[in-house]
Amino acid sequence: MQLAVNIDHIATLRNARNEQQPDPVTAAAIAELSGASGIVCHLREDRRHIKDRDLERLRESVTTKLDLEMAMTEEMQRIAIRTKPELITLVPEKREELTTEGGFNIIRHYERLTGFIKPFKDAGIEVSLFIEPEKKAVELAAKAGADIVEMHTGAYSLKRRPDEIDAEIRRIRIAAAYARDSGLRVVAGHGLNYYNIIAFRTIEEIEEVSIGHSLIARAALTGMETAVRDMLRLINEA
Repeated sequence: MQLAVNIDHIATLRNARNEQQPDPVTAAAIAELSGASGIVCHLREDRRHIKDRDLERLRESVTTKLDLEMAMTEEMQRIAIRTKPELITLVPEKREELTTEGGFNIIRHYERLTGFIKPFKDAGIEVSLFIEPEKKAVELAAKAGADIVEMHTGAYSLKRRPDEIDAEIRRIRIAAAYARDSGLRVVAGHGLNYYNIIAFRTIEEIEEVSIGHSLIARAALTGMETAVRDMLRLINEA
């Protein structure tokens, strides 16, 4: 299993003092050198962490894969097509939330989705949809022309009782298998950390996990290289 590192919260820390450090681009480079398969950043409409210049510099420097998380807006579509990340991930976005809450509401936005995706495909940019692990969401993602679905693991990360954890893992496993059978590649993310990630080693349909907050929190204490290598060891240990 591969690991994509979300570096948004490096920018959050930098922005706390409106200075230049820590630099998210430097953090991305260390993550790549430490074994990350890709770098994820979310250019929010309010620019609360990643800024436009960060995205430009990341595009210049990332050598693995740049995944731009974005809201389904015309502004973000223009920025993405100009910047040309390898991948864009459509996520829900509300200004009042601390972080992305829940999967993309594909049923609500489906009528607009196919037309919105087409310019990315024409530009050679792959498209991922951040969805709840549900059969209907997978069906619509495949129908709309997505290449990848990212299973939202937020509900799983909040479970504490063993039976609830097992039930959520089963739900994710079933949705991941259905997505793979539907011709989609499958990744997962949100709320994953050094403790709850272990169960994902048993879901072979998931090719990559995307991790931000817990990894950056660990990196603040141990350094980015150690944080990335520790996570890679956990997700790939036999």
